[in-house]
Amino acid sequence: MSENLNKSSINEAGKSKSDDSEQGLEDAAEGSDEASREKIKSGSPSTQRVQRPHSSPPRFVTVEELLETAKGVTNMVLAHEIVVNGDFRIKPVELPEDSLEKRVKEIVHKAFWDCLSVQLSEDPPTYDHAIKLVGEIKETLLSFLLPGHTRLRNQITEVLDLELIKQEAENGALDISRLAEFVIGMMGTLCAPARDEEVRKLKDIKEIVPLFRAIFSVLDLMKVDMANFAVSSIRPHLMQQSVEYERKKFQELLEKQPNSLDFVTQWLEEAAEDLMNQRYKNALPAEGGATGCGDSLLPNPAAVQNYAYLRLLRWDHLRRPFPETVLMDQSRFQELQLQLEQVAILGAVLLVTFSMAASGISSQASFAEKLKMIVKILLTDLHLPSFHLRDALTTIGEKVCLEVSSRLSLCGFAPFTADKETVLKGQIQAVASPDDPIRRIMDSRILAFLESCLASGHQKPLPTVPGGLGPVQKELEEVAIKFVRLVNYNKMVFSPYYDAILTRDVCCIMWSEVIFLRV
Repeated sequence: MSENLNKSSINEAGKSKSDDSEQGLEDAAEGSDEASREKIKSGSPSTQRVQRPHSSPPRFVTVEELLETAKGVTNMVLAHEIVVNGDFRIKPVELPEDSLEKRVKEIVHKAFWDCLSVQLSEDPPTYDHAIKLVGEIKETLLSFLLPGHTRLRNQITEVLDLELIKQEAENGALDISRLAEFVIGMMGTLCAPARDEEVRKLKDIKEIVPLFRAIFSVLDLMKVDMANFAVSSIRPHLMQQSVEYERKKFQELLEKQPNSLDFVTQWLEEAAEDLMNQRYKNALPAEGGATGCGDSLLPNPAAVQNYAYLRLLRWDHLRRPFPETVLMDQSRFQELQLQLEQVAILGAVLLVTFSMAASGISSQASFAEKLKMIVKILLTDLHLPSFHLRDALTTIGEKVCLEVSSRLSLCGFAPFTADKETVLKGQIQAVASPDDPIRRIMDSRILAFLESCLASGHQKPLPTVPGGLGPVQKELEEVAIKFVRLVNYNKMVFSPYYDAILTRDVCCIMWSEVIFLRV
């Protein structure tokens, strides 16, 4: 029986220590399962005038088709995860404690190592199991090498020559300690810097059986490192091919499940209708009378798509199905939604605080950063169901007033009066409501900034942050970069489907709106 603890199923790619630095090309956000707290209202007057397309009739599929579809979706999700998530990592498999699988594995492994110990303690020792382990170690070390590592390959092949080792064992000349020393040295050459300490500890183990067990344990960690290095290495190449790959896989899914664009169609339709309504309201004259409604009210397809993606940041995940094409990224949009809510609350608290504090201290960068850090810490658990925003804002109000009073005293300004403290605490408490005027201003300007970022495409630097958002510029830009990259990638993959829907269905709705408005 061969020992192979927690082996990764992903092909390993070799690397030397000099090649260990990873090229992180794409930022990502880790997923969150927290549902959104706000719901977008489409409020379209035309939904009753235009008949939405009916869903395609369901088609019965075989079990084989379902399994093949599931396999395709799994592969697509994995490729998408590697490309979109720059923090994607393969982790060692950890079996649950007290699970049957873990107990069986421990029993089998113990029996194997006990057998090895018995063989080595015989007189003369029997090396059958030990030679098999050396063979596995040899293959593992060779798998870590790159094509150009000729010298290292020759060294491993020469020292770990199994035929020669068998002959030495038969003649009683085998030195297991020498082989182990060579293996440890080679592991130190090939391992990532993060594994240097584990490899160094191997040198302190003198007994052969515990040493072999420890060597295989560290080798398993190195395999995971190699797999992660392979992922980072293929990411730039995968990025080039993943657009076509994901589109192909989604097309295969669509052929098996023709209803797979129903929610996307509804999503784009609602975005187009909202834009039409907004433009119509903006076009109405202040004192009544005729308006110049016409083709200028028609938003272009790119604007519709951008606005549709902005709506995902206000999505009601508990009550509404998510569009099919972005389903793999639903957790990311939820996380972005949560981060933007936190930025809006943080910005609103800082805005009302700086407006009431003396300009002499509100303009101090150190004071602004300290205040922002305090508020951010108290909003850290915003995503947890047990978090109560109003209670947190009460605490924030107390802390903020304390910091303002302390800084005013330190700088020699007039003290913060009790009346001002009461007003400031009340304004901070009011931020809990999405309908609070300051909160609404923050939300509106944040969405306007994100819309500008989408419209600018891949241009750098980012658009100017709107007024009032300066204190949270860093946090907002971090979210904007992740949002824009996520949206742009999804648009590249699914643009043919979006274009077809916009051409076929949404344009009909928009022209219906124009005709209605002209009449």
